[in-house]
Amino acid sequence: QVQLVESGGGLVQPGGSLRLSCAASGSIFSIEAMGWYRQAPGNQRELVARITSQGSTNYADSVKGRFTISRNNAKNTLYVQMNSLKPEDTAVYYCNAEADRGAYWGQGTQVTVSS
Repeated sequence: QVQLVESGGGLVQPGGSLRLSCAASGSIFSIEAMGWYRQAPGNQRELVARITSQGSTNYADSVKGRFTISRNNAKNTLYVQMNSLKPEDTAVYYCNAEADRGAYWGQGTQVTVSS
């Protein structure tokens, strides 16, 4: 089992920045990749960014150049730095871990971009 707890969401003005964190605990050794997903009202959950245990990353086209995913293995924590935020980035952001026995999700953190 893997437990994931997100933090760092909130209200920010367009053009602003936020950094989300995801603390992982439990069977950390079984994690093969981690990522951030988001879901806006009425929309399906979509991948925002993903990083493998080897450090390879991929991003949704809509966030390339604005978001950066990273991980601190010593702290078992995943991050996403979100810059130049837009109203369309408003969503609940979820942390995800891909482990050998399945996928795990955090509870989500709300990000609202509005003036």
